[in-house]
Amino acid sequence: MKKTKKKVVARSVAKKQTSKKTSTPAQSRFGTLGVLPMGDRVLIRPEAPEEMTSFGLIIPDSAKEKPEHGTVVAVGPGRRGDDNDLVPMGVQVGDKVMFSKYGFDEIKVKGVEYYILPESSILAVIHN
Repeated sequence: MKKTKKKVVARSVAKKQTSKKTSTPAQSRFGTLGVLPMGDRVLIRPEAPEEMTSFGLIIPDSAKEKPEHGTVVAVGPGRRGDDNDLVPMGVQVGDKVMFSKYGFDEIKVKGVEYYILPESSILAVIHN
């Protein structure tokens, strides 16, 4: 009886050791959000607009404009050129960018609002 108990214990230890989570290349490509933009698209977390004016007036939600700048969260692999070569992206994750006011699609990931837009809708990279 003692031998069977030792075997069972050894098997359960082996199962615990092999069940460690390892990151696959696909998981690292998708980042922490689990979203990978396709082609030359970029995922941006918009910066919240100011809630109050410099005079102390509170701006209601209906009067707020959509933000035109934010932080790049994920970047697609790039677009294909005329000769079918991959053209790399001009922005990287973490860049602060200014983008076109109407050139994006709104998506929600894990309850947080993000904008996804083509790289051509990015007007400038902001350097502080």
